[in-house]
Amino acid sequence: MAKVLRVGVAGAGVFGGYHANKYKQAADVEFVGIYDLDKGRAEAAAAPHGVKAYGGDELADFLAAIDTVTIATPAFAHAAVALKALEAGVHVYSEKPLAITTEDGEAMVDLAKAKGLILACGHQERAVFEAMGLYDVPERPLLLEAVRNGTASTRNLDVSVVLDLMIHDLDLALTLAGVEAGGLKTGAKYRTDEGYKAVGADEVKASVEFENGMRATFAASRMAEARERTMRIVYPSGEVMIDLLNRNFENTTPFSLNADFAEADIAKDPLGTSVFRFLDTVRGVRQRPLCAGDEALKALTLALAIDADVAEDQES
Repeated sequence: MAKVLRVGVAGAGVFGGYHANKYKQAADVEFVGIYDLDKGRAEAAAAPHGVKAYGGDELADFLAAIDTVTIATPAFAHAAVALKALEAGVHVYSEKPLAITTEDGEAMVDLAKAKGLILACGHQERAVFEAMGLYDVPERPLLLEAVRNGTASTRNLDVSVVLDLMIHDLDLALTLAGVEAGGLKTGAKYRTDEGYKAVGADEVKASVEFENGMRATFAASRMAEARERTMRIVYPSGEVMIDLLNRNFENTTPFSLNADFAEADIAKDPLGTSVFRFLDTVRGVRQRPLCAGDEALKALTLALAIDADVAEDQES
């Protein structure tokens, strides 16, 4: 019989709600409660699930009551909560980005390793690529072009568009390349509306060359007129053009990909896939979660390098 895990969610916002729903669906878990700095928000989020609300200075009590936690706070607080959870012996699933500084990300990875705990991160689109069969292609890409555009929103403005949106594609590119990133070149635009107070750039284009010679271009915007999520992957034998919004692709390579990937269970519910694999890894049923902390750290490091390059461009 599988061990019943006591689970909790830190963060009573939109993504905290998504994770709460997954924990209610999960087998062999006891959904204990929801924590938020604002106790009222925690109570409102906890009530529909019939779980306990924790707020303010009750974080230690919350962590003492659980075995695993999803961290769905604003990005700037991911590391602070994660480090306290790991110190308390709690396995951690952090929404992306893993942290907002490389130092914090490294501290999370190192502490999880030292404590023998699982650290996972919410790069859930890996499940879509897995369902397509892209990770089984026996060639490394030569070129990758990714576009991830969103319309104006009041969410996730505590980080740049690179940490908010582009980081998804950075992670996918790293998984396909199988190596670290090398040189990069970027450009950026800033929204000028006085009422739109965001941290960092809202539109960025970056060119990256990976250590194996793969070249990639990334474009991300949260000031676009319409949403767009596309990726073109060029292999020695052909190319794959993916529309991630409409869940379809064109393939001119000789390799068989799953045309019905959108109907695969893991791609229908990538968040559920990511959360449930995390729980299985905690139980010892799997060796690694969908995205482990050390892998998420690589995407974070590349994203922060792009942000630093953008800042340098703005100053010059």
